[in-house]
Amino acid sequence: MTAKTFAIASDHAGTELKAALKALLEEQGVAVLDLGTNGPASVDYPNFADAVAAALADGRAEAGVLICGTGIGISIAANRHRHVRAALCHDITTARLCRQHNDANVLVLGARIVGAEVARDCTLAFLSTPYEGGRHARRVAMLG
Repeated sequence: MTAKTFAIASDHAGTELKAALKALLEEQGVAVLDLGTNGPASVDYPNFADAVAAALADGRAEAGVLICGTGIGISIAANRHRHVRAALCHDITTARLCRQHNDANVLVLGARIVGAEVARDCTLAFLSTPYEGGRHARRVAMLG
């Protein structure tokens, strides 16, 4: 992926993982637009999915990372936006394939589901895997 800037956001369940992944992305030379939240107070995950979608739409970011407790709710919220292809990943294989086959532009992780090391591996795979296009292009075009 050639993203220069990643938008990253989480609900209250994902703040620690978000901080770790933000640091990882920055170590990889990626600019990070942190859209919150940053504390344990309960917040509504759709607002953070919407914030990342807006950053993609207006060009502040080329890709994103979203985190909630399971990753399910925030991925549903993100995928309501036609320009977002958010993929909930649980391992390096799904992170790699969502880029190769689906041209995913948002990686979604469940902070209560995957550990920090798996999340790190998923993020690195998402970052380094290009979209294959070819036989996948027709289907991906149908998504947006």
